[in-house]
Amino acid sequence: MKMIYPRRSYMAGVAVAALCSLSAHAVLAQEKPGEGVTIEMARASWDTGWFPAEIYKQLLEELGYSVKGPITLDNPAFYQAVGQGDLDLWVNGWFPLHNTYEEVFSQGAEKIGYVAEGGALQGYLVDKKSAEQYGIETIADFKKEEIRTAFDRNGDGRADLVACPPGWGCEEVIEHHLDAYELRETLNSIKAGYAASMADAIAAHQQGEPILFYTWTPNWTVDALKPGEDVVWIEVPHTDLPEDQKELEDATTLSDVTGCVADPCNLGFPANDIRPVASSAFLKENPAVAALLREVTIPIGDIYAQNAEMNGGADSPEDIARQASEWIEKNQDEVDAWLERARAAAG
Repeated sequence: MKMIYPRRSYMAGVAVAALCSLSAHAVLAQEKPGEGVTIEMARASWDTGWFPAEIYKQLLEELGYSVKGPITLDNPAFYQAVGQGDLDLWVNGWFPLHNTYEEVFSQGAEKIGYVAEGGALQGYLVDKKSAEQYGIETIADFKKEEIRTAFDRNGDGRADLVACPPGWGCEEVIEHHLDAYELRETLNSIKAGYAASMADAIAAHQQGEPILFYTWTPNWTVDALKPGEDVVWIEVPHTDLPEDQKELEDATTLSDVTGCVADPCNLGFPANDIRPVASSAFLKENPAVAALLREVTIPIGDIYAQNAEMNGGADSPEDIARQASEWIEKNQDEVDAWLERARAAAG
């Protein structure tokens, strides 16, 4: 016998099915507010910033976004691109070190949130043996002929300083220091690839040669050469910063810097905040991204630990993706709270 269903019951069933379908889509949209949106992401040319970039990438993907890249760029290229809207974001801004680029990006992009607030140190270090042998306390001591000669590894009459490649924010400050402390004729500022230059300096140190280098934290260099044991932070004779950082000259002297020749220690660089920088138009269109960038923070110690692991050989793209996933899993409760607030912002 053929069953005949009343039209009203049939239509009610269709309506229920449609409502269920709409409900499923609504749940998906709430869980994945970025579904269908591609983020053009960049990361810094210094590999110590790749771990935070990967964490943010994976969290954005949890929100449903498709993340293209991140493409590796130097500061000038990124800040110009994000200011023009050609890229959406990165999480490798260093401020006030990158203040010099603010005029370039500020018309179309903005700083938002903090990867790590106030914990990023910078300065000059000398191997501990030489610091004690020659009484080195400040970068100005390299004007002394005996010290200059001891650190002259290429025979050009100047001490060799592992500095920063062109385009990095630290390059501008170091160049400013060379003039401010009258060190142009005293120091040979090595601007080749930082990782390769530091590897060469570490090899020289292992052979008992004096070394002088710039570094920042978190960074694998302070794992390979431990402040207070292998090397020491030295001071600047007085604070002198580029014009765009003048208002921060009171912030270069810090207390309790492990391995510094003095306490308090005038490193010559203010402590930095590591911050995301993103296209303002993109943030307006994607409130979930804006909320996430405001929420996420990564302890400096965790970045340092990953950098040390990376320096130990776990530095492939697969390694970095795994390290980021493990960090997320370890901090899952906090991560889930960040994601929920991001989803709520998109609601």
